[in-house]
Amino acid sequence: MKQYTWRTGVLQVVMIGVALFVLVPVYILVNTALKPSGDRTSPLLPPTSPEWGNFPAAWEQASLGSALVSSTFVTVGTIVLLIAIGSLAAYPLARITASWTPYVYYGFMLGLIVPSFLALVPLYATFRDLGLLAHPVGLIILYLGERGAFTIFLYTEFLRAVPKDYDEAAGIDGADRLKTFWHVILPLLRPVTGTVIILNAVFIWNDFYAPLLFLSGSGSQTLPVALFSFTGTYEVDWTLLFAALIIASLPMLIAFLVMQKAVFRGYATGLKG
Repeated sequence: MKQYTWRTGVLQVVMIGVALFVLVPVYILVNTALKPSGDRTSPLLPPTSPEWGNFPAAWEQASLGSALVSSTFVTVGTIVLLIAIGSLAAYPLARITASWTPYVYYGFMLGLIVPSFLALVPLYATFRDLGLLAHPVGLIILYLGERGAFTIFLYTEFLRAVPKDYDEAAGIDGADRLKTFWHVILPLLRPVTGTVIILNAVFIWNDFYAPLLFLSGSGSQTLPVALFSFTGTYEVDWTLLFAALIIASLPMLIAFLVMQKAVFRGYATGLKG
């Protein structure tokens, strides 16, 4: 066994301090959500009698049920299409060594450089002319364009680390490019696919401005827009807002806990899984 040194003790103290630094906002969030409405005491003081009724009240007042359905539809629909389109686009970019390949790849990477908000006005006019405003499908199309370059980047860089021996072995067995991708390459992409799902899902789930702009006037608002209903011009109901925030964050928290191993493998760009 290694000897316990003062460096180990200092490291443990620092780790405990970082953990407390991260947990304090979570404590304030839960603590405030359990306080009675109109309670003006310090958010660090625990409530004398927890008000569990804030959660059903927040659910009903902000119509979180329909907002949850809209957010889930938009997020899941976008993620499925991003995985399909991103992986299929990245495969030839990582495997074909033609002279045009770098130009196409860097063309996609321009999507990571150009700020998306610069195109909001022309996109709004285009979606209006196409009749896609106030419809979740239009929001899915918007996110495909906004997150597509990032997804292709992740898949391409991961595929470049995958040996071409897999492709050659599948070719010897008589598989064409599509069968090689579907039966051999796609299963190897599970680690980076977990990363793609989590990073894109968190962005889409928490996005506020695009749903506010493109779903305005419809009955299918997403969770961030629904949470905005708790903020008034002169007053904010913090107890209901924080209760609604906890409800809205639970699906992403559960998804991350389920897929955390795949996410960490994706960051390490490993092939084991």
